Amino acid sequence: MPSIDPKSLSTSKLHAYLLSAVAPRPIAFASTIDDEGRPNLSPFSFFNVFSANPPILIFSPARRVRDNSTKHTLQNVETTKEVVINVVNYHMVHQMSFSSAEFPQGVNEFEKAGLQMLASHCVKPFRVAESPVQFECKVNDIVKLGNEGGAGNLVICEVVKIHIDDEVLDEHEQIDQTKMDLVARAGGSFYTRAKKGFFEVPKPTTNLGIGVDNFPDHVKQSMVLTGNDLGVLANIEKLPSSTEVQQFVEELGRKYPNIKTAGPREKHKLARNYLSFGDVQSAWKILLS
Repeated sequence: MPSIDPKSLSTSKLHAYLLSAVAPRPIAFASTIDDEGRPNLSPFSFFNVFSANPPILIFSPARRVRDNSTKHTLQNVETTKEVVINVVNYHMVHQMSFSSAEFPQGVNEFEKAGLQMLASHCVKPFRVAESPVQFECKVNDIVKLGNEGGAGNLVICEVVKIHIDDEVLDEHEQIDQTKMDLVARAGGSFYTRAKKGFFEVPKPTTNLGIGVDNFPDHVKQSMVLTGNDLGVLANIEKLPSSTEVQQFVEELGRKYPNIKTAGPREKHKLARNYLSFGDVQSAWKILLS
């Protein structure tokens, strides 16, 4: 068994060991606003509940290892002292993951990930409508754990309002964990679904995906595609060209002659089938045909 002095490791390698060993970790999907009132949304797995009286949640936006910069979420809570922490279930995990991409300051990750904003009651940041439980919080304190890349910043949040979806409550008005269907973070690209075990979610492309806000309306408003489908489709750098779409449909038409006359619902179902195999390019070609 290796015995390792943490100081002998690079920060990135130590980070990987810690995140793979201390797992699974709950996810704080943190909604904030900047000093100009622009929404921001980002997930953090350095997170947990630490007190019931007063009700305290703590999450930690760490300084980036590669360049020691800080995240927009940290900058926002330092300025406004408010945050909404939304819990993450399986049905929104791909949208949540996509929102973690490093979009420029001022970009609305709600719109990029295709998530609905709900007005809060006691704080200015918006809630995530798709989240089964949302905590409106005032920030009591921020404890900086260091000044180098990888250093955490403990954001100590006092809950001032809780919103719980009726769909996850049992007959005694208690939260039913099976209905919640929560997901948690592990090392690398691994997550765990509380009632089904580990699965992987590809990390967002470093060149930034197009986002749901750039989808054609019939895709954004699909009655077939799920939130997870939208999150996967968003993580693509550019849409296929009309020539690529036409060539794909011509080739597919040799096997499935009805594809050229299929309606949107049939095409969306076929696109979902391609997504189930991880073929995002083909899914988009179907959707754009």
